[in-house]
Amino acid sequence: MLALFYIFIGVAIGVSFWQITRILNFRGDIANDKDNAKQGKYAIYFMVFFYAIMIYCLIALNVVMLPESASIEGEHDDRLFNITFWLIGIVQFIMQFLIFYFTFKYRGNKNNKAKFYADSHQLELIWTVTPAIVLVGLIGYGLWQWNNVMDLSELEDPIVIEVYSQQFRWDARYAGEDKTLGLGNVNYIKGINTMGVDMSDKNSQDDIQVTELYLPKGRKIHFKFRSQDVLHSAYMPHFRAQMNCVPGMVTEFGFTPKYTTEEMRQQSEVRAKTKRINKVRAAKGEELYEFDYLLLCNKICGASHYNMQMKITVVEQEEYDKWIAKQPTLASVIKE
Repeated sequence: MLALFYIFIGVAIGVSFWQITRILNFRGDIANDKDNAKQGKYAIYFMVFFYAIMIYCLIALNVVMLPESASIEGEHDDRLFNITFWLIGIVQFIMQFLIFYFTFKYRGNKNNKAKFYADSHQLELIWTVTPAIVLVGLIGYGLWQWNNVMDLSELEDPIVIEVYSQQFRWDARYAGEDKTLGLGNVNYIKGINTMGVDMSDKNSQDDIQVTELYLPKGRKIHFKFRSQDVLHSAYMPHFRAQMNCVPGMVTEFGFTPKYTTEEMRQQSEVRAKTKRINKVRAAKGEELYEFDYLLLCNKICGASHYNMQMKITVVEQEEYDKWIAKQPTLASVIKE
């Protein structure tokens, strides 16, 4: 079916070039009523084709969309996306119909005379005020959601995690029992101290450095981001979270995991996607895929940008407590 879609696109491009060459070869011939009627019918045919392709994309290509948000805060992102999508979709559906229909209805005809219509203050008011009200609502909702993600000042018993980016890998550091990360700077990078942690800072002693993220379900996580070299972007698509990692400064956001990794694997959408991926992999003789949350880099930061992935595992609080208790502190690993 996808191949058929590509064929349609190729034909459409070919017809477009053919029409362009005809225009370039125009020598002043005047279109008659027969030509106008023919072009009007073509507009209707193209409208039918256009709507068929649009409906096909909405249904058949839905499989490439992400499953539902795996974070509580991400639910509002999904809702805002759906509201925007349906508003734009409805308006686009109506406007495209009007454009093609009016092209057909008001095609050139010697017996018709164009009517002069200067303006209408009422119409101007409607199509100016209506979009303004809609945009104010959407932007207001977006600002509320931004504050919801960024307001980390009143978290009780927070889990604070620093994510450190460099070409081409991620490192992470959990704040210890003091709930405060020690200072970090590239000048302190030496040997196994790959995140440049200032070990003279007392808050650094109980910090925990890891290469894989474990998060407890139902508890808001306070993420902080640093970059060692160039601009990276910490992207956690299933949690609807993304933040630039900027050299020389600390950026941050927070979210609350809603489903454990195992719970997400059992969701019907995820199972369908996994089955489809493994069908392709099995045909190629490749290792079968199992769903995992991932931290990705969403900036093209260099030749090996695609390698920047870190596994994220979401578990119940009890399992998280056992895992974090087994991790060595920086003080026990880095001996100054």
